Amino acid sequence: MNDTYQIIIFKNKVKKKIINKFKTHKRAFEYYKNLMNESNEVIFNKVMENGSTCEFELCLVERTSGTLLPLFMKDDYGRQVKVKLDDTDFTITQVNKYKIEEEFVDYSTNTKITTKDFIKKYLNPTGLKLISKLNNKIIVQNDDSFNLFTFKTIDESERFIDVLTEKFNNEKRKDCLMVKDGSTAQRKYLYDLLSDKGYPKSYLQRHSTTHPVKR
Repeated sequence: MNDTYQIIIFKNKVKKKIINKFKTHKRAFEYYKNLMNESNEVIFNKVMENGSTCEFELCLVERTSGTLLPLFMKDDYGRQVKVKLDDTDFTITQVNKYKIEEEFVDYSTNTKITTKDFIKKYLNPTGLKLISKLNNKIIVQNDDSFNLFTFKTIDESERFIDVLTEKFNNEKRKDCLMVKDGSTAQRKYLYDLLSDKGYPKSYLQRHSTTHPVKR
């Protein structure tokens, strides 16, 4: 059997995707460790997919030899739960919470962008940057330059502001001012300002881009 070891992503405790397969434990474990290091570097992780909340785990599994001890992990209530696979030929030997980089839409290019690229492209120029939340949108203003970014929901754009605020506070970065749309007057000001810049008001007023999948 060539695939003695597999690295698998689970979504909400259900197998989502096999990432890679290996013959030796050493190569499999090194690959697994590198993926976890990348996960730890994620700034804004995905917590919603297809309109529903989600949580990911990364597992290293080994073809069952009959000598492996069962693996237990804590659930959300702190209880010890035995980890099992539908495929009885394999046993989980490592499992950890796994962060997947969330992407959001850059309005100017109509393409998706990650937080790291967003910071590098839009927040690294000199000068004070004003970062405002408007419904499910984030607006970055640098002098007379405006850039708009669209998130899945209002909660997601608010979470993004919170994540950036914590990150920049930890880094003692003082060149970005975060503003949430806390009042009707503030939202009206942004609607008028951005409409004058050519952004469609109907688009600005939308609250989400996704809806729960009907089952």
